[in-house]
Amino acid sequence: MEKVGLFFGSFNPIHKGHTFLAKQILEKANLNKVWFVVSPQNPLKENTELLDEKTRLLLVRLAIKNEKNFVASDVEFHLNKPSYTINTLDFLKEKYPNKLFSIIMGMDNFDNFHLWKNYQEILNNYTIYIYPRKEQDNEENNNKENLIGKNIVFFSFPLLNISSTIIREKLRNKESIENYVEKEVKEKIEKNNLYCNS
Repeated sequence: MEKVGLFFGSFNPIHKGHTFLAKQILEKANLNKVWFVVSPQNPLKENTELLDEKTRLLLVRLAIKNEKNFVASDVEFHLNKPSYTINTLDFLKEKYPNKLFSIIMGMDNFDNFHLWKNYQEILNNYTIYIYPRKEQDNEENNNKENLIGKNIVFFSFPLLNISSTIIREKLRNKESIENYVEKEVKEKIEKNNLYCNS
């Protein structure tokens, strides 16, 4: 079976930090593919500053177009909103019976995992790969690993000091984002004045 890691996110916008950690987990977890699942609406987050889903998907496609093991997925665009992960997983499991899906999740989302719809069902049926969002996450992972069931895997690796929030702020301030996103993503954002007025 093809092992696919599902990297859920708003990707608002996608940046080099996203692709860096996807490469890290692809290798460390021995996955065949990483799917970037663009979320139209996160039930636990407000929609402030959120670019429309089709534009965010396009930016993801531009960012990963040279990565043969990465896929941009719009699966949640076609499911009922709000987008609950368990519903997406059930849909994908039925549609792709020959793929073994797992979840790629940041430590910040894992801290709120108990708020997710049917989180225990997800925990029982899917491997969850947790990546650090800040340096202390790397230090805390070793302690948490002993407390969690076998389907949780923590990774520690160097972090890039990049976030979508930083990028949006730089765009509002008319500062360069050249070091933060892929060239074609930068060109698309600047050509269309994306985020400048958010």
